[in-house]
Amino acid sequence: MHLKFQDTQANTTEQLNSIEQQSHSKPSRPSSVAEAVVKILGDMGVEYAFGVSGGAIAPMWAALHQSSIQVLHFRHEAGAAFAAIEAYFVSDRPVVVFTTTGPGITNALTGLLAARWEGAKVIFVSASTSASQRGRWACQETSAYTMPSADIFTSGTIFHYATTLESSDELPEVSRRLALGLAQPAGFVAHISIPTNIQTSSVKTSLPQVTLCHAIATASEETIGECVRLLSEGVFAIWVGFGARGAAKEIRQLAERTGAAVMCSPRAKGIFPEDHPQFVGVTGFGGHESVLKYMQKYRPLRILVLGTRLGERTSLLLPVMVPLRGFLHVDIDPEIPGTAYPSAETFAIPSDIRVFVKALLKYFPQQLVQLAKPILPRPEYSTISPRTYGKVRPAVLMDTIQRLIVDASDVLVMAEASSSSAWGNYMLRFTKPHRYRNCSGFGSMGHITTGIVGAALARRGKVIAIVGDGAMLMNNEISTAVKYQIPVVWIVLNDGCYNMCDQGIAMLGFQGVDAKIPQTDFVKIASGMGADGIRVEREPEIQAALEQAMVAIAPFVVDVVIDPTQPAPIESRIQNLIGQSNTNYYY
Repeated sequence: MHLKFQDTQANTTEQLNSIEQQSHSKPSRPSSVAEAVVKILGDMGVEYAFGVSGGAIAPMWAALHQSSIQVLHFRHEAGAAFAAIEAYFVSDRPVVVFTTTGPGITNALTGLLAARWEGAKVIFVSASTSASQRGRWACQETSAYTMPSADIFTSGTIFHYATTLESSDELPEVSRRLALGLAQPAGFVAHISIPTNIQTSSVKTSLPQVTLCHAIATASEETIGECVRLLSEGVFAIWVGFGARGAAKEIRQLAERTGAAVMCSPRAKGIFPEDHPQFVGVTGFGGHESVLKYMQKYRPLRILVLGTRLGERTSLLLPVMVPLRGFLHVDIDPEIPGTAYPSAETFAIPSDIRVFVKALLKYFPQQLVQLAKPILPRPEYSTISPRTYGKVRPAVLMDTIQRLIVDASDVLVMAEASSSSAWGNYMLRFTKPHRYRNCSGFGSMGHITTGIVGAALARRGKVIAIVGDGAMLMNNEISTAVKYQIPVVWIVLNDGCYNMCDQGIAMLGFQGVDAKIPQTDFVKIASGMGADGIRVEREPEIQAALEQAMVAIAPFVVDVVIDPTQPAPIESRIQNLIGQSNTNYYY
């Protein structure tokens, strides 16, 4: 890794590994710490800053507005953080989240934890109380007197790097640490807390101009050779994860040359075409029975794992998913291989997925000849004809989404962490990467209802979110989308309950537990905020509603009255819960 520092008055920067470094501050030399921090952020490729204003962060907020960074003012700090995650995954550039003191910081923490779980690159900039007022009950006081410092203001389980900036003399070190983190191939979440008086203080030191050089993790030729030897010993399968999204072409070539069966995690849908004859299905939450059939009937000697942690949402931690001779696990994070299945034999390869697969392809220059090629189990999809009576069945809605949105457009489809993602994982089919997103890691409700704003902004086009009524009531950014006229569509599965909890609690054998929600009219809510919308109460109305949503220019809500009695594809998740302690159930 290489870090190059030069005086802030330099007129040129370098472009390395697709990160374009540009000077964004209007003055040639920042006069205040706030302006200096904004310049550092701009030089590191930041294009967007999402947050909620407040008096203590005002100098920083103003400095952001004076730069070329696009600033969006959200309605809730968690929504800003979720939007930052999704903007990062679309743009591949770090995104800033800003908040004021006290509740501004604590409100953002859920989204920032999700950023760490998801592997995003987010820089959190917050205000803290000036030294002269600490311990004196300042409004929203943020200091060691009123808030825990461990993990919030220090590096730890929430932030890879965190510090409180107490002097402009610390700017070079802060800049260096941010550059080191952003240059890493894995995710990076940082927190820079700046006391209000420090934000307006004068810069007393020259600022470094930082050039980011991304070090690409690669496996040695010896390691590649050993992988080839192990994979050549017998039938192997490929398990594709979200971390392999940049290697779709190479993975398909490897699969077709070797005849390997391919399965994918829920977040990796579309990296390998779901209509390919070698695709056996989606694993884990909302996954396909065909995967279990394959592992039971044709259990491979080994599985080549590409860019997934194999956590519960991906594998349900099922023993049946362990191959006969173990895993070859490739990931840029060397700590990931072996964690989900510690008892399984695992050959760990720390490497960039695309670089690794390209190296592997050199040893498989042509399609292998197989004497007996089994007919692999495949996911089964059946079209359900709409009925003219009763509430809408989720399966019918998903089938229409497949035809009108997935097959007929290139828009990004996102699914909320709930039964919405179970339906999306199970029924929607993608043939290309970067078309489907769900937040299967931290699994926070409200992630997609708000994250869609960041995704659509960075994508510069329409994005569809499939969400539940519970998530939509918990946290949405319709008002933000209206303010900035971002073309987003929320398809709300309005079933009047926390459906996954409601169905799950019944499957677990408990009775008399209330997970109901008063029926909500989300079209009226959307209209009250300045968005458009349409309510769907019968299945024949679905197609026209989705067609209207697809051509809408303004933010749009499709409020679908769902039949809550239809069982969602969550049984595997419930069985996993049953296998845990009888007193610990989490949804």
